[in-house]
Amino acid sequence: MNDGTDYCAILSADIPIIDVRAPVEFSQGAMPAAVNLPLMDDDERAAVGTCYKRNGSQAALALGHQLVSGEKRARRLTAWREACARYPHGYLSCARGGQRSHIVQQWLKENGIDFPLVIGGYKALRQAAIQATESLVQHPLVLVGGCTGNGKTQLVREIAQGIDLEGLAHHRGSSFGRTLQAQLPQASFENHLAVALLKNARQNDSLRWVLEDEGHMIGANHLPECLRERMAQSPIAVVEDPFEIRLERLREEYFTRMHRDFIAAMGEEAGWQAYSEYLHHGLFAIRRRLGLQRFAQLTDHLDTALLQQQRTGSTEVHFSWLVPLLNEYYDPMYRYQLERKAGNVVFRGNWQSVKAWLRK
Repeated sequence: MNDGTDYCAILSADIPIIDVRAPVEFSQGAMPAAVNLPLMDDDERAAVGTCYKRNGSQAALALGHQLVSGEKRARRLTAWREACARYPHGYLSCARGGQRSHIVQQWLKENGIDFPLVIGGYKALRQAAIQATESLVQHPLVLVGGCTGNGKTQLVREIAQGIDLEGLAHHRGSSFGRTLQAQLPQASFENHLAVALLKNARQNDSLRWVLEDEGHMIGANHLPECLRERMAQSPIAVVEDPFEIRLERLREEYFTRMHRDFIAAMGEEAGWQAYSEYLHHGLFAIRRRLGLQRFAQLTDHLDTALLQQQRTGSTEVHFSWLVPLLNEYYDPMYRYQLERKAGNVVFRGNWQSVKAWLRK
C-alpha cells in the first residue's frame, strides 16, 4: 500500500482523496479525484485563524474543538465514515497534512476506522502535479492545427497519446467556446492537466504527446509556461477539410448540440433564452475586432436565424452570419497565426490523412 508519499501514484491511479479543507480552499484548487468533506466550514476556519493570530495555537485548537462539537461533529463524522466505506482505498488530506487531517483521522480511529493520510496534504500533491507536468512535457509534442471547424479536438481525442486541453479547460477556445460546465479555477485546471499526463504516460509505452494548437489562454484558463514554451517549438500537422465539411461540424457543435444541451439542462423556455444569449455573447465578445457596423449586421443575421430556428427547428439560416464570420475573422486570424509558425508545419491534409499520419 502507498504510504501516502508516492504522490504521482496517488494521482495517476485516480485514488479518492477525502479533502477536509474548508470549502473556500477547495474551490481555489483541488485534485480531480478529491471530494470535499470539511472539518470546518469557511466561517469556522476564519474564526480559528483569527484566534490563532491573537492567542496562539492552543487557544485556536480549543476553539476549533468547541466550534465542531456535539451534533455538528456527529454529522461530519457520519459523512466521513460513509466516504471511507465508499472509498476504502482512499486517503485523507488537508492543506499541509497537519492538524485537520490528523484530527479527522483520530476521530475515525475512535470509531473503528483506520484511514491513511496524504503526507504533506494538498500542498504536497500540488507540488507533485507541477513537477510532473514540467517533466512530462519535455517528451516530444506534435500539435494539430487548422482553421475552426476542422475537427481538431475530436482528432486529438481519437489518438492514444492525445491530451484534450479544451476538454480539461471546459472551453472550446474561441469566443463561442464556453460549455455548460463552468471552467475550473486555474490551479484545478493545472492539476487536471498533470493527472491527464500522468495517466496517459502510465497507459502508453511510447511517449509523444498530441495536442491541439492552442493560444496561451483557453477561456479563462492559461496554459502552464513550461507547456507553452514546448508548444512554441513543436511540429504542427495541419487539418485542411473542405469548407462545407467544416460548416457541418460547426452546425452540429454550436447550434444543434448547444441548443440540445441548454434545453436538457434548463427546460424549453429558460434553455432557449440561455442558448440565444450564448450565441449573442460570442459575437459581442469580438465586436471591436469585427468593427461595430459589421457586428451590427451580423447580429441582425443572428437574430433572424434564431427566429427561424425557433419557428421551424432549422439551423441552416445561421450560415448567413457564420460564413462571413469564418471568412472575414476566424480564418484570416488563424492563417496569420500559422504563417508565423510556418517553419513548424510538417504535414498537411484532410482529417483522415492527418489522423493516419499521427498514428504512424
